[in-house]
Amino acid sequence: MRVRAVSLDLFDTLVDIHMDRLPLVEIGGRRIPSTYGLLHAASVHFHGLDFESFARELGKIDREHRERLRRDLRELPTLERFRLLGRGIGLPSEEMAHVLTETHMGELRKHVTFVPEHAELLARLHRRVRLGLCSNFSHSDTARAILSEAGLLEHFDALVISMDVGFYKPRREMFQSAIEGLGVAPHELLHVGDSLEADVAGGAGLEIPTVWLTRRVANPAVQLEAWAGPKPSHVIADLSELESLVA
Repeated sequence: MRVRAVSLDLFDTLVDIHMDRLPLVEIGGRRIPSTYGLLHAASVHFHGLDFESFARELGKIDREHRERLRRDLRELPTLERFRLLGRGIGLPSEEMAHVLTETHMGELRKHVTFVPEHAELLARLHRRVRLGLCSNFSHSDTARAILSEAGLLEHFDALVISMDVGFYKPRREMFQSAIEGLGVAPHELLHVGDSLEADVAGGAGLEIPTVWLTRRVANPAVQLEAWAGPKPSHVIADLSELESLVA
């Protein structure tokens, strides 16, 4: 079937995010990369909690969110995450929620790197097919800012971000939104991403041909062998290989 549109994941597909470079903090006796220390410093004047108490309250919110993801893949927008924190500590401050959101997203953006060739690649692809973003992320404004800074935003006809949809890939709502935004049938769309579960299984659920990008995947052959879900239609090591798939 002719490919009329391509949808792409954002992180570790179009741009790279290095969560291991976040500042190290000690939580519960473990040193881990996290924004928790920065978040506490940015908000302590609102609530007066010591770091351990703050981390305990935010950790409770985050554990509940992870359980919700496992259960029904519902997205929790970053701003709502910090609103929940405020209500949990008896301080429902909208100002604090916004300060924490800006602090968290500002730090994440510091650890995003770009692949310079991707802007030219998308420009070439966009002359041949429609392009869409289909990405899990809890703050749409930051996703758009990253795309803009990377020189990629102008090439997209549709942006589908889990914060806006309310669900997380592999939920079908994400891919249905991409199909509708790009104005194509499922078999005319090629979805590209680095996750077998989110991208490959999610796309396959709507009979969308999928491309598994392994550029930042550790031991892809081992992972694919162990994967019990739908197999990707194509496996590529670099995004430049997409051009041959939409020829």
